[in-house]
Parts: sequence; structure tokens; C-alpha cells
Amino acid sequence: MTKADIVNEITKKTGVDKVTVLNTLEAFMDTVKESLSKEENVYLRGFGSFVVKTRAQKTARNISKNTTIIIPEHNIPAFKPAKTFTISVKK
Repeated sequence: MTKADIVNEITKKTGVDKVTVLNTLEAFMDTVKESLSKEENVYLRGFGSFVVKTRAQKTARNISKNTTIIIPEHNIPAFKPAKTFTISVKK
């Protein structure tokens, strides 16, 4: 499902025009991105949590140059679905 599909579904279910739904969806996504970039988790009860995870520093290999490189510790976004969400998908 694409963003356009989501906008169309919300428009059908709520009767709100597509432009308003698209702007609302964009604002939601921007807010989640901004919160995660500030290392603040986003919790949506009954849906799931957008969290920031820290990846530890690790050693990797550059195969083309046959050298060892160090990848520094960094943050990545992750999504953890709520229990009710997981159960509904399993059915």
C-alpha cells in the first residue's frame, strides 16, 4: 500500500477531502521524523512504537580494497508493533 492508497482509504472512510488528508499524513510523518531525530520515541497506543535504537560500533571489511574499516556507533529508527496489532495481523 502506498501513501496515495492510504490517503484514498482515509478519504473514503472519513469523507474529508484528499488534500487535507495528505497534508495531515505528511505532518504526522514529519512529526515522527523530527521526534526520532531528537532521540524521542513515539508511542501510539494500540498501534505501536517508533523508537530509536543505538547500533554499537563494529568492524567491517571493504572487500574491493581488502581493508578493515570501523563503523562508528549510530542511531537507527525502528518500529515495534503493539500486542493487539500483532495479534490482528496473525489472524
